[in-house]
Amino acid sequence: MKKIDLRSDTVTLPTQAMKEAVFNAELGDDVFGDDPTTNRFEQNAAGLVGKEAALLVPSGTMGNLVCVLTHCARGIEVILGHKAHQFLHEAGGMSALGGIHPHTIPNQPDGTLRLEDIEAAVRGDNEHWPRTGLVCLENTHNACGGAPLTPDYTDSVAELAKRHGLSVHLDGSRIFNSAVAQGVNLKELTRSVDSLTFCLSKGLSAPIGSVVCGSRKFITEARRNRKILGGGMRQTGVIAAAGQVAIDQMLERLAEDHDNARRLAEGIAKIPGLSVDPGQIKTNIVYFDLAGGSVTPEEFLKRVVEKGIKFLITGPSRFRMVTHHGITAGDIDAALAVIGDVMG
Repeated sequence: MKKIDLRSDTVTLPTQAMKEAVFNAELGDDVFGDDPTTNRFEQNAAGLVGKEAALLVPSGTMGNLVCVLTHCARGIEVILGHKAHQFLHEAGGMSALGGIHPHTIPNQPDGTLRLEDIEAAVRGDNEHWPRTGLVCLENTHNACGGAPLTPDYTDSVAELAKRHGLSVHLDGSRIFNSAVAQGVNLKELTRSVDSLTFCLSKGLSAPIGSVVCGSRKFITEARRNRKILGGGMRQTGVIAAAGQVAIDQMLERLAEDHDNARRLAEGIAKIPGLSVDPGQIKTNIVYFDLAGGSVTPEEFLKRVVEKGIKFLITGPSRFRMVTHHGITAGDIDAALAVIGDVMG
């Protein structure tokens, strides 16, 4: 029985081309700035998103934290959504390690933050209050069903932030999914933000790594904060080589993942006792609910996993599936057959 792992696009495995690139990578010591493969990759990554410079980091969590630490001194406040990955799933790093205060406002179902809510959250000049320094966005928005933020929306947030003297950071963990889903140039999604991160190890299938992008001045300071966090690595060309293959070869195929996610949602919608709106599936993430039937959420998940289908429970009766490289339309149909059998 084939195991079908839909827990996350982080379970992707490197392609043969990535393995060959790693094997043949020209290496040096990146802490000294002389790993040629990493240097070339960072230059290419920065150009891809329209920024002056880039910095390779081990993970998206470190990348986001590096950016927040670079933008904000201790005691500064960050405005972000109440469903933001940075707030929910990054171990409180900005507070624990940076002394930085998160100010959450409601995420809308499409992943956006209302401009009125951002405006209202900006602190005035009062010695009792922390100073506002940064607004964080997430594109695509994981907890909002993989929702892509539009270029116009991102620009409008950046314009508001600029009026108040604030910076904007974009958690672009799945920014390539957003660009492909909307049929827009990647730079349209990143042109107005001051910093961003993107992941190599999700839909792009590289084995490890994320990238921080911004101005040269910003990246110089970000490099120092990466060092503070223990992210100064040595022969990083073995990571960068796979990352270069990822951005060269794995972007356009993301549309296949989006098609499979819609196929999955359409199939789930036909299974009695499960609830999902296929029209809300924009990228590669599918959330659905157990809305009836004779099994508990825990029993439902246990029985499906026993039959080789892995996914996550994210709430009392809520589940998440993520499509990715290595998952075919046939795998989707097989997963649906198992789920239908368990619910039957």
